[in-house]
Amino acid sequence: MNHPGDLAVFLRAKRAVLVPESTPLNGFGVRRRVPGLRREEVAQLAGVSVTYYTRLEQGHSRNASDEVLLALARALQLSVTEAEHLLDLARARRTATTTGSGTETASPNARALLALVAARPAAILGRRNDILAWNALGHALVAPHLPSDAPDHPGTRPSLPRLLFLDPQVRALYRNWDQEAADYVAYLRLISGKYPDDETLTSMVGELCVHDDVFAGLWSSGRVGECVAGTKHMIHPGAGRITVDFQLWAQSDRPDQRLEIYELRDDPDGARTRALLNVPASYATR
Repeated sequence: MNHPGDLAVFLRAKRAVLVPESTPLNGFGVRRRVPGLRREEVAQLAGVSVTYYTRLEQGHSRNASDEVLLALARALQLSVTEAEHLLDLARARRTATTTGSGTETASPNARALLALVAARPAAILGRRNDILAWNALGHALVAPHLPSDAPDHPGTRPSLPRLLFLDPQVRALYRNWDQEAADYVAYLRLISGKYPDDETLTSMVGELCVHDDVFAGLWSSGRVGECVAGTKHMIHPGAGRITVDFQLWAQSDRPDQRLEIYELRDDPDGARTRALLNVPASYATR
């Protein structure tokens, strides 16, 4: 059986979780065999024919206009981020552009910015959330057990998704790993919608689904989320229990690369930040 496509899967997932009582539909109290809305109810709310909406959910239509998609987003009560993802998925079906799956390198502008924030942990992330470069504090915060020059070599370049789910030492850094994992997968799904033809990205998602049941479950939920700023609660081998705020900055010359800057809370003199570098030698060799 052919896969109906990510657009169809996303529409089905969002329809299944929408509570009928939260919509203006009449007769929502009728007996239902499955949770969520029926296809005809979504079509009614969006002002499209049932046949047309059914074709979208079955992956048979590639020509949905932005106007129709936005009407479906309103009907399904999607967030702004989810609506953006819906448009990304539909545009991917309408076009045949190629993003490419080649090796990324950090842009000169991004490296220049990285050099300016030496007093704070920071890293340059590529579109697949590979770490293309980091400063000393960024290395010490994110993956202190890896060689400091790991981002310089494509074969050993750290992948944040793989580290979070497959590396026990990185996993142990997060006090609220379950929430960190859920938010990260939601963001990774958003990114995958923007780069649907990146075979390397697709392969990584498949690898994580096979090797980690938690990732597979989170991925199948279809949740989409933006992640440009937030907070991480960590237990660090050098600095102990820390709370870290982060923010991502897109690069104007290469918008698929972002500079992630971290800041430790309650650290007015920078002592706790500098303590990140106090990682025991034994930790890096486990």
